[in-house]
Amino acid sequence: MANTELVNFEALALEDDMSRRNDLARNVATLFSFTSETCSDEQIETYDHVLVRLADMVEAQARAFIADRLAKLRRAPENTVRRLAQDEIVVARPLLERSTVLRDVDLIEIARDCGDDHRMAIATREILSELVTDVLVEEGGDPVKRAVAENAGASLSSFGVSRLLDAASIDEDLQLALAERGDLQEAEISRLAELAGERVRIRLFEAAGSGSEALPAAAKAAAQRLSNEFWLQRYDFETAMGRVLAVARGPGLDEQTLLRFAEDDRFAEVVATFAMLGDIGLEEAKHWMVRLDTDPFLIVAKACGLKASTVDTLLTIGPWRYRLPAAERARVVERYASIIPQSARQLLNQWQGRLAS
Repeated sequence: MANTELVNFEALALEDDMSRRNDLARNVATLFSFTSETCSDEQIETYDHVLVRLADMVEAQARAFIADRLAKLRRAPENTVRRLAQDEIVVARPLLERSTVLRDVDLIEIARDCGDDHRMAIATREILSELVTDVLVEEGGDPVKRAVAENAGASLSSFGVSRLLDAASIDEDLQLALAERGDLQEAEISRLAELAGERVRIRLFEAAGSGSEALPAAAKAAAQRLSNEFWLQRYDFETAMGRVLAVARGPGLDEQTLLRFAEDDRFAEVVATFAMLGDIGLEEAKHWMVRLDTDPFLIVAKACGLKASTVDTLLTIGPWRYRLPAAERARVVERYASIIPQSARQLLNQWQGRLAS
């Protein structure tokens, strides 16, 4: 398709004045940023097509402008965001630091394929999963490792902590960053104390004796993780519901659809599919699949006849990836196995009656 309602690409290809191309790209990005919340799925797809093509026709300063505009948006064209997030760092930085459109699979690919400038930008994101931080500490240099350790919103696996402790043996700044964290296990703190210099050991001693107020950044991150709204505002459920409705009109929805969305790390689509399979409202599904009390989710899942393995998979995506430790997820799956299907269906029928009234 050579042209769209937004841009005549045939005429643009003949345009020798690069400044006019740059201005056009800025104008399209600005227009989308003002209308993104009200755009239909088809309109977002059109913008995506246009902006991806424009990105290949304009200078870095114009691409950086587009990236900065899109980085702030909850609803943004995915292909454009992914394209620009892998661009040179002056373009990619705002998206890598802030865009909630980028999924873990995108961040992992960029962290593996791009350089430390890109990894550093990713390391400063408000929230990072263990899957992403594992790659950052494995592939990144010392500044990246320090940035990950300093980020209270970055979840660390035992592997990630081990790699950071290895690097900290000759890096006092990294030792201090680890000492400030509130999520290290006792054995990890002991290892840090063994390799740390006197200044870091004093900090560890002070933190151990002064309670939670000694770690304000960690406390802030913990408070955010306890807020359902903090998590829900990160996802574009409207566009996701449109995609799910399209699938429902075509091949239809079933447990395999749910699993495919989960495997693609598309939490919003998982929620929309779960809502339709359970015949519950999207608002209910959103809150039931983010809260720490998982019982409402388990009741709907059992009433729908979902397998325990499917439930286990759903507990590892979206906010639950960060909010539910592995041991707690295992207990939830055990709880699911104990629920009687008939009782779950009866309870769901009662809830549906209340929601309809």
